[in-house]
Amino acid sequence: MRFYLEITLLPNPEVGLNFLWSKVFQQLHLGFVETQDAEKRVPVGVGFPKYQAEAKRFRLGDKCRLFAEDESTLQGFNAPQRLSRLSDYVHCTGIRPVPDKLLGYAVYRRAQPKTNPERLARRYARRHGLDLATALNMTVEVRAAAENGTYPLAFRYCDMLKPSVALPFIRLQSLSGGQTFCLWIAKTASAAPVSGSFSAYGLSSVATVPEF
Repeated sequence: MRFYLEITLLPNPEVGLNFLWSKVFQQLHLGFVETQDAEKRVPVGVGFPKYQAEAKRFRLGDKCRLFAEDESTLQGFNAPQRLSRLSDYVHCTGIRPVPDKLLGYAVYRRAQPKTNPERLARRYARRHGLDLATALNMTVEVRAAAENGTYPLAFRYCDMLKPSVALPFIRLQSLSGGQTFCLWIAKTASAAPVSGSFSAYGLSSVATVPEF
């Protein structure tokens, strides 16, 4: 990754930082979806220079950086235009070369709880040819194992407790179904760069971005 631009969020007493992250990242997500190729690979990655996830402090800070291998990729993505409606609350730098002196590299990936009720409902909906809203709210009957056989068990996915993950997150709205969900973001440090593509959230489980 040889080029980047930095986005700084500018909250105020009326507009909080978490609200701004939701609005800014929703627009970036739309841009990543438009930029992805036929295999859903995105050439732009995201980094969070003020990321914290330790000592019970879970925060993204007020900045993110968009990275790309070529300057033309960031020019084509045109983050300032995509965030133009939020211009009073966001500052975008110009496109700059990544500095030679780095702190290292990092992988920013999406973290998902294994028992997320919406994921379970989505899987149930696919198996039974239902839409997600129906699967979330309908009563599901299963047979649970017991010592002397089985017994019926009825529940609704929407009544299941949503798990929490001890990581910074951004609250987003699904482009397909319109549901609100949490995008938990995990960070792993890396001593060396690893090339690769990114997801429609600008994240990757493999590819690194520079830290400085």
